[in-house]
Amino acid sequence: MAESDPEPVTFGAGHRLGAPETLGISTLDPGHRPPAMPPGRHVTIRVRMLDDSEELFDISQKASGKVLFDLVCSHMNLIEGDYFGLEFQNHQKMIVWLDHIKPIIKQLRRPKHTILRFAVKFFPPDHAQLLEELTRYLFALQIKQDLSSGSLTCNNSSAALMVSHIIQSEIGDFEESQCRSHLLNNNYIPDQMPLIDKIMECHSKNIGQTPAESDYQLLEVARRLEMYGIRLHPAKDREGTILSLAVAHTGVLVFQGHTKINAFNWSKVRKLSFKRKRFLIKLRPDLNSSYQDTLEFLMGSRDCCKVFWKICVEYHAFFRLFEEPKPKPKPVLFTRGSSFRFSGRTQKQVIDYVRETEFKKLPFDSRVQHDSRLSPLPSPCHHEVPTEVSVSIFLCVASNSPHLSASSGHSHGMVNGQKSLELCSHSPDGRQPSPLTSPLLNDACSVRTDDEDEVRRKRFPTDRAYFIAKELLTTERTYVKDLEVITSFQSAVGQDEATPDSLKSTLFSTFEPLHKFHTGFLREVEQRLALWEGRSNAHIKGDYQRIGDVMLKNLQGLKPLTANLHKQSEVLFELEKACRASRKLESLCRDFELQKVCYIPLTVFILRPLHRLIHYKQILERLCKHYLATHVDFRDCRAALADVSEVVDQLQRSLIKMENLQKLLELKKDLIGVDNLLVPGREFIRLGCLSKLSGKGLQQRMFFLFSDVILYTSRGMTATNQFKVHGQLPLHGMTIRESEDEWGVPHAFTLVGQQQSVVVAASSLTEMEKWVEDIKMAIEMAKTSNGPSSDLLTSNLTDSKCPEDSSAEAESEDDMAASQTSLERPAPHRGNTMVHVCWHRNTSVSMVDFSIAVENQLSGNLLRKFKNSNGWQKLWVVFTNFSLFFYKSHQDDYPLASLPLLGYSVTVPSESENIHKDYVFKLHFKSHIYYFRSESEYTFERWMEVIRSATIPSSRARAMNSKESHPH
Repeated sequence: MAESDPEPVTFGAGHRLGAPETLGISTLDPGHRPPAMPPGRHVTIRVRMLDDSEELFDISQKASGKVLFDLVCSHMNLIEGDYFGLEFQNHQKMIVWLDHIKPIIKQLRRPKHTILRFAVKFFPPDHAQLLEELTRYLFALQIKQDLSSGSLTCNNSSAALMVSHIIQSEIGDFEESQCRSHLLNNNYIPDQMPLIDKIMECHSKNIGQTPAESDYQLLEVARRLEMYGIRLHPAKDREGTILSLAVAHTGVLVFQGHTKINAFNWSKVRKLSFKRKRFLIKLRPDLNSSYQDTLEFLMGSRDCCKVFWKICVEYHAFFRLFEEPKPKPKPVLFTRGSSFRFSGRTQKQVIDYVRETEFKKLPFDSRVQHDSRLSPLPSPCHHEVPTEVSVSIFLCVASNSPHLSASSGHSHGMVNGQKSLELCSHSPDGRQPSPLTSPLLNDACSVRTDDEDEVRRKRFPTDRAYFIAKELLTTERTYVKDLEVITSFQSAVGQDEATPDSLKSTLFSTFEPLHKFHTGFLREVEQRLALWEGRSNAHIKGDYQRIGDVMLKNLQGLKPLTANLHKQSEVLFELEKACRASRKLESLCRDFELQKVCYIPLTVFILRPLHRLIHYKQILERLCKHYLATHVDFRDCRAALADVSEVVDQLQRSLIKMENLQKLLELKKDLIGVDNLLVPGREFIRLGCLSKLSGKGLQQRMFFLFSDVILYTSRGMTATNQFKVHGQLPLHGMTIRESEDEWGVPHAFTLVGQQQSVVVAASSLTEMEKWVEDIKMAIEMAKTSNGPSSDLLTSNLTDSKCPEDSSAEAESEDDMAASQTSLERPAPHRGNTMVHVCWHRNTSVSMVDFSIAVENQLSGNLLRKFKNSNGWQKLWVVFTNFSLFFYKSHQDDYPLASLPLLGYSVTVPSESENIHKDYVFKLHFKSHIYYFRSESEYTFERWMEVIRSATIPSSRARAMNSKESHPH
């Protein structure tokens, strides 16, 4: 007896989730049930899902499009349904979107014979804004369809990479015969055969990726493509040139073929309208622009114009408005123009709603593989609009006020005989949000407004461990950027014939593998944090809410690469030696250091790998301190901490020596008149401003304290802004005494040497105490050590002059140096080093302070506000080397500005300053005041901690403990 074939079962997208077949959550309303079905005759609507399965929905003909769309989203348990829509072919053979407001009976002439397609309608600039894993999965299916249909065009490398992520999600880890067979049986791109080997090569690198991670990586590649989310609408310009128009989150785009040739940002567009077959873009007046104020494009028909105008209305509202626009009041007698408006939540409302809603999300089982084949589908390029007279939109400029109303204003008027509709966008124009920014700072807009803060603090995740892991992510991004600086320097010197082969091989063998490794590590951390943010809320804990396993695996993989880090001093010596031997190489290094990407001294970049290990140790210590011993992440964090601590302990003594060497090399570039600053045994202790008493009175001088000698200098009036050495005071046999009463100068003390005495005064009692303490310590060191002879320090200075003569001669030496400089045309010198900051701020820093600053590096998003400004500006901020560096986003290659923190005080704003926000700290120096807001209590504490390390001198006890660890 033959068995009958089982009845075929069609699986919708929701079945990949393992979700029950029950009603889910309405997409457009925050209720827990879809809207009530209106009375009337029911019809069956067929909807084709993104995985090509078809579902049937029984619905009243009088129901609006919104009711049907909510039923589809509920069927899939889809929360972020607002990014999607239902499209179909209307009676004019045009592909249009189902209108949410109109009844279905007025849109579908033959509902039984019409297939609606569920598809992505709005493509955000960053898939990290998609908070649900299901949403990212559906976007991945859309990308798969667009690749297959050929509407998403790209080069072969990108195509192979995207297909590799698709098959990783479908068949799992790479196995050669299975992968080749799968590719031969399934077409993912139009011309796939020549790329099979390249696809397999990419697939072999995806081992271990889960389907969710593969979807994430697919979107990461796709979003960078020029044709991502683009639906072309054929048009011609006034000269008859064949073009295409498209709309994106940024504004209206113009394409010629598949190449974008122009873009009109929403901020530049004043009005969009159409009249018959003409589509009109009216721009805001711009003196710097060569365009006319009104651009005209000819489309295939009036309906084509209206289709494109309608999708422009929806894109503008979804990405630019704070909330859904209110409907126009109905006219009493008659109306001209379209009654169409955007219906649904804006992107901002979607993000807010998903993060704040407290209902329990249905689970997404990312382990379930989806192996159904997707056949190529035609790409829609037209959308329906009801036929009416010509209509216009006015796009209003965003207000600068932080207290904006969340509603959109409307007004009506006649413009050129056309009915106009005004939409005021309160979403300020600016940068697009950076990838993978915090859910507490990331938004559809680039600037946060004050009335959003109360709800933002309630958003998930709120666990302290998340913010510690977030610090790992943000600092890793900065570290990878720093490694890119070194690898670019490596490429520059590698092409120079003057560079010794030994230096080339040392640089290449050290930094190239590190950059490759940490790029992969960063990718894993980004994936984990994205899942951590998207899978959880304040009440739900998931498997992705941990970071110890990622760190343990990668720190174990990093161990072999750290074996030679103790030889970084050899890199510094080799580079210095090569620069002395080759004027050309010296010039190349100097020119590279003057580039914007080299925002700190090049020698500091070279030591970054050692400093990063210390940062890993600190992050793991915070995690272990935070977790209970029973926490699922505690064991991995403790094991990772043990591994990195072992490496750091082995490198600690070498690191101290290398930091001293790096500082001597840096100071050598700032000083004129020093022949041999780099000698074995010499240690840098402190630099800073003191006033030297001479016959002319008190004169500002820059003092440099080493373990065997004190140098005093002044800033030369030269093109290089370097410091000219005036004299030196050997520490051997020196004594020190306070001289305030003797000379009547506050905070004065006398340095009594064997051949010369110098009276100096500090700017404050604290500064005097720091100098006296360090000089006494250095004198004791000089007594017991066989350090270098200070007589070898410089060849053109003597210590026999009296202070007055030395000062007088110093001035003439400056003039002479200036005249020589003008003749020799010295190369430019970076004038914003820490020596120059100390000179201008009249303060000092010690080697201990430098070491603390290295340990306390930090990166992340902050909101900045000036003293007299109203709004807050979102910036990516990096703290290192006693300075804050400001970027638009973490992707920028170089900072827009920097703020040296020496001399600043950091406090919390007082009540009188009217900064009624949480997690705000204030930076203050003389009349300069800045306010910064962080996203959580943890990040606020961390920023306060690292900034205080640069603005408040280290305690005497800590300084002594740190110095005792130095092998003097």
